[in-house]
Amino acid sequence: MNEDLKVNVSGLPPDYLDAAAAENASAAVSSRVPAGEPEPELAVNPWDIVLCTSGTLISCENAIVVLIIFHNPSLRAPMFLLIGSLALADLLAGVGLIVNFVFAYLLQSEATKLVTIGLIVASFSASVCSLLAITVDRYLSLYYALTYHSERTVNFTYVMLVMLWGTSICLGLLPVLGWNCLRDESTCSVVRPLTKNNAAVLSVSFLFMFALMLQLYVQICKIVLRHAHQIALQHHFLATSHYVTTRKGVSTLAIILGTFAACWMPFTLYSLIADYTYPSIYTYATLLPATYNSVINPVIYAFRNQEIQKALCLVCCGCIPSGIAQRARSPSDV
Repeated sequence: MNEDLKVNVSGLPPDYLDAAAAENASAAVSSRVPAGEPEPELAVNPWDIVLCTSGTLISCENAIVVLIIFHNPSLRAPMFLLIGSLALADLLAGVGLIVNFVFAYLLQSEATKLVTIGLIVASFSASVCSLLAITVDRYLSLYYALTYHSERTVNFTYVMLVMLWGTSICLGLLPVLGWNCLRDESTCSVVRPLTKNNAAVLSVSFLFMFALMLQLYVQICKIVLRHAHQIALQHHFLATSHYVTTRKGVSTLAIILGTFAACWMPFTLYSLIADYTYPSIYTYATLLPATYNSVINPVIYAFRNQEIQKALCLVCCGCIPSGIAQRARSPSDV
């Protein structure tokens, strides 16, 4: 009998008590269930900002070279065509870095990732291939000095340009056409969505081209030393003057090749030994110097050239400084 009695000591209606009890029960349950945490605001990786800034500098610097060569009809020799190819490739690489930053934080999708990585791979591949083509052109201009300025050289230059850009575009299309790791993350390399095998192919190709460039520059160095010695004998230069001239030429070659190796070798070797499980900071730390090579290229190959200096001065101030106009080319200018 007593078990069936329920005492209402609050003086409130029974219906109200039942509703309050149900509300308290639901509140107790909800207090035990963790509330959904608000999504964190989109943070910008400082490394991405640095890469985007580097891309902006690359684009501006190489755009100047491309415009000078394109708008100056006198700069149509094979050497300037190859320098223009290098500047265009680096310009596209800079644009790729900027686009990668924009797509990564504003337009995230699989399609944008593939397009961006394809553009970056194609442009940097064209940049490295253009450096190799410039090395080949310099070797031919010294080894075949008498027949270099001929129609055959121009045709050979066009063939090199078609081959290097065709190869670079094909390499850039590989991720877009399906050779990527978007469906299988375990196959990813240090640069997603490139696969480990794709990165290995690019790295081995770079090492092969670097070895070829090294061999060509050794031959160029020998030719420069021989030419400088012959000029010294003809003009009866002193031994000290001959030593200074040849040393300058060798130093120039060493700086060119050393800069190229210092910029690209860390990322190349890292891509061979690492994969997606490695900390991303190592990828950024090795990739950033590689982008600096595109910053340095215009200084080494374009702005040091006397003809491009003249064209740049005409555009900027409408005159040619006497120091540039009267400067003679020496054996060290390689």
